[in-house]
Amino acid sequence: MNAQILRDLHAGERLLVLANAWDGASAAIVQHAGAPAVATTSAGVAWSCGWADGDRLPVEEMLAAIRRIARVVNVPLTVDIEEGCSDDPGQVADFVSSLVDVGVAGINIEDGVKAPDSLAAKIRAIRAHLGGRDLFINARTDVYLRGMASGDAAVEETLRRGSLYREAGADGMFVPGIAALDEIRRVAAALRPMPLNVMLVPGLPSREKLFAAGARRLSAGIALSLESYATAGRMAAEFLGTEPKDLGYGTLNTLLAG
Repeated sequence: MNAQILRDLHAGERLLVLANAWDGASAAIVQHAGAPAVATTSAGVAWSCGWADGDRLPVEEMLAAIRRIARVVNVPLTVDIEEGCSDDPGQVADFVSSLVDVGVAGINIEDGVKAPDSLAAKIRAIRAHLGGRDLFINARTDVYLRGMASGDAAVEETLRRGSLYREAGADGMFVPGIAALDEIRRVAAALRPMPLNVMLVPGLPSREKLFAAGARRLSAGIALSLESYATAGRMAAEFLGTEPKDLGYGTLNTLLAG
């Protein structure tokens, strides 16, 4: 039922805005702020568990973290699982089934630097393994985020991957890094009725312009979690009487690399 609610939220009369949480407390706070759904950020979840971002969080720790989040929310929960914690489609499907068991309504699963066929195989395996249980699958492509292409070439490659993922069983398409209004419009129109998800980045158009261009979901990504940790760092330095240090994505990842 929650998966259908999440699906319906993508078809509303305004942009679905998701303030990504990273642990039970942040998820409860996001819900308390009035969020219609709660999404996680994989980087934030990894950091909260003491691991660096980038498919380094062990699958059992991610599942435990999601259980804690699911316990405190009663709106649809969608989880960023990076590449699914495995290259094996069967293992990814088993993991996703465990997430559905604890009440997860949706997932983000990405292609990263892997061949698009790899993600398509994972999506097909997930659908087959769920056996009819509902789940909103948001397929993420990193064409823009990793600078694989730009301009028309980026649009074309994004659409090629989107078609492949839709045929495999994806419900939505997440294109982090896309920001040019014309490119958003072209991608959204070609994917329709598959909803386009964009991520908060510098220079992103207003929510009204995004919705008019065809985007249907806006994610905060790591923004809230990173700012929270940076704020804690500044407050710690002030309390200790030491010089505050910049705390960006790379620094935090390095601190948790082990």
